[in-house]
Amino acid sequence: MPIFSFNSYSGRARSAATAALALGSVFSAAPLLADDMSDSSTSNNTIEEVIVRAHPLSAEGLTQGTVSLAGPTLNRNLAPNLGDVLSKQPGIHSASFGAAVGRPIIQGLGGARIQVMEDRLSTMDVSVTSGDHATTVEPFIASSVEVLKGPATLLYGNGAVGGVVDVHTGRIPHGQLGEAFSGKISAQGSDNGDQHAVAARLDGEGDGFAWHFDGFDRRSINYDIPGETESDALIAAEEAEGEEHEEEAGSGFLPGSHFSTDGGAIGFSFTGENWFSGIAVSQLNAVYGLPGGHGHHDEEEHEEDHEDEHEDEENEEEHADEDDFATPILDMEQTRVDIEMGRTGPLFSGSNGAMSRFGRTIENVNLRVGVNDYEHSEIEPDGEIATLFKNEAFEARLEFVHAFADAKHVWGLQFAEREFSVSGEEAFVPPVDSENIGIFWLSERDLNDVSLEMGLRLENVEHTPESAAKADFTAFAGSIGAIYPINENFNLTANFGYTERAPVGEELFSNGPHLATGRFEIGSASLDEETVLRTDLILGWERDNIEATFNAYYASFSDFIYQNPNGMIEDELPVFLWDQADATFRGLDGEVRWKDIEFVNGNLELRGFFDVIRASLDASSEKKLPLIPPNRIGLGATQRWGAIALTLEAMRVGEQDEIPSYELPTDSYTDLGAYLEWQPTLPNGQQLAVFLRGDNLTDAEQRYHTSFIKDLAPQPGRTITLGMRYQF
Repeated sequence: MPIFSFNSYSGRARSAATAALALGSVFSAAPLLADDMSDSSTSNNTIEEVIVRAHPLSAEGLTQGTVSLAGPTLNRNLAPNLGDVLSKQPGIHSASFGAAVGRPIIQGLGGARIQVMEDRLSTMDVSVTSGDHATTVEPFIASSVEVLKGPATLLYGNGAVGGVVDVHTGRIPHGQLGEAFSGKISAQGSDNGDQHAVAARLDGEGDGFAWHFDGFDRRSINYDIPGETESDALIAAEEAEGEEHEEEAGSGFLPGSHFSTDGGAIGFSFTGENWFSGIAVSQLNAVYGLPGGHGHHDEEEHEEDHEDEHEDEENEEEHADEDDFATPILDMEQTRVDIEMGRTGPLFSGSNGAMSRFGRTIENVNLRVGVNDYEHSEIEPDGEIATLFKNEAFEARLEFVHAFADAKHVWGLQFAEREFSVSGEEAFVPPVDSENIGIFWLSERDLNDVSLEMGLRLENVEHTPESAAKADFTAFAGSIGAIYPINENFNLTANFGYTERAPVGEELFSNGPHLATGRFEIGSASLDEETVLRTDLILGWERDNIEATFNAYYASFSDFIYQNPNGMIEDELPVFLWDQADATFRGLDGEVRWKDIEFVNGNLELRGFFDVIRASLDASSEKKLPLIPPNRIGLGATQRWGAIALTLEAMRVGEQDEIPSYELPTDSYTDLGAYLEWQPTLPNGQQLAVFLRGDNLTDAEQRYHTSFIKDLAPQPGRTITLGMRYQF
């Protein structure tokens, strides 16, 4: 597929994008209609960081259910996939499928219940469809990563019942950079899997014009693991069934864990004092293995190849080439065009008409449009294309913020359409066209000592499958949150929400073998909307240089959509039916930070976190749900001596044996990591950082219970990474 090209995708999408560009005249002409303008200029000597957040009303969000990674924290946690970037935050885990794939799981919920976005629009990929499909966001070019929980999630629609993960890239510049030119370059390499990553971005602006460029390249061969690919639980289960276990050919490394990802983006904007109008075009290409035992190689050849890997660089390359076809691979391409326009300040003034009075209350207007062309091929070890996925998508959202009646409000309209198709011998879902349209409102106000946040959303979801009846759903969501300061140190937040989620096409229309999950999946066109009543209580405490947050939650689902085994075998796979039953999720997580401690002639910061999740199903056959994260507790310490900073982290992950009958337990383990960074002083605001990071320093066997292939694909063994970042 040519770079930055589209096929004959829906004329409606292209027409809508053209109309969005035409609307730019409204934003650019708006200053002529207003008398009073807010001055957004900055000093030539000061760089103003313009942060765009998923929560449109307040920087933190009244719900206090927000996790935001940026700057040094994001740098320390960078990983090849988004789930691993966030996996050390309380309540957030990763649905790992090898190094290249890891979708976030928030408080036990994942898949179609978590909305992953890039700059406040959906990633428009097919990562929800299957656990082996990667998201198309690139962590190494992210400016920040934000996680939303609570009332504000209803802003983002049907797929956000469990939370929102928004990756901010800055690919459409908003202006106000304060400098004519700036940039960042990062490079790093790891010993495990011969992994390397290079990323760069450049930003600049002139008189009424701003531009952005970024590019990245990441590559790795199969990573090393501490022991065998199969878990002890799986080996024991096989032996109990009378199977004789033999040491696998892949012992010592994980076949299919290699990856190669590259891409980039170009963006530019026309800017004024309080408005901008811009466009960005991005491309992502990825080829990665699919671990899990689906491919086969001669055992002696595998062992000989792996020994050769450690002899010299030439043999390492040969080993990587041969292992590329030891398992199936996934070859993915995405081209995406984003258009955004924004304006701050009143739209109208100078008259007393109703429209002008309303226009004077407007504080911000934003329109964002995305057009996406995505496809990936799943290729067998012999090079044959087994399955081809295509997803052509369009999404637009218009929102404006205004102050009225002693409150701030955000009103919005969101529209999305998707043409999704699967073809080939492993096509377990028929082609489905989907269309979503939603309207939403969110408000925050202060009532004496209590701050309130309320929201409503109404959405229509329509799925039209090939050769089947159309499915139509209307989903409603409403929420209210309140924050009450108990005293100068304590505050209590309570969130209450009701949400309806329409089934996705995979839940309705699946009918075939799904090798990534090892199941023959059968959907049900009779599924209803699932509903959830959720309560969150959040206690925050802050005194001097100590901060603590504890979050207790309870979610009661009616008609929870899940996969239910029926005991049958089809195509040598167990049959799972998409079904509905009531379910309950409850848990507790928290974090404590103690900053600015004077220690050994430096500055010390301590951090601790934990999370506990329990889930149950009210069904006749099973009472437990699969893939529920185990208990965790983590401790970390960062010591700074001038230009040098050292971080040590330890996390204890408990065993998970609260499982359904068709799932195996996972053992507990301890994860130990370290991060050493040196930042010398450079002139003219330049920044240089050289870092050394160690992951899984004890070389422990780690298996994520949230992974479909946990019993066939452990996480990487001990990994040492050396890298640098330069910013100017």
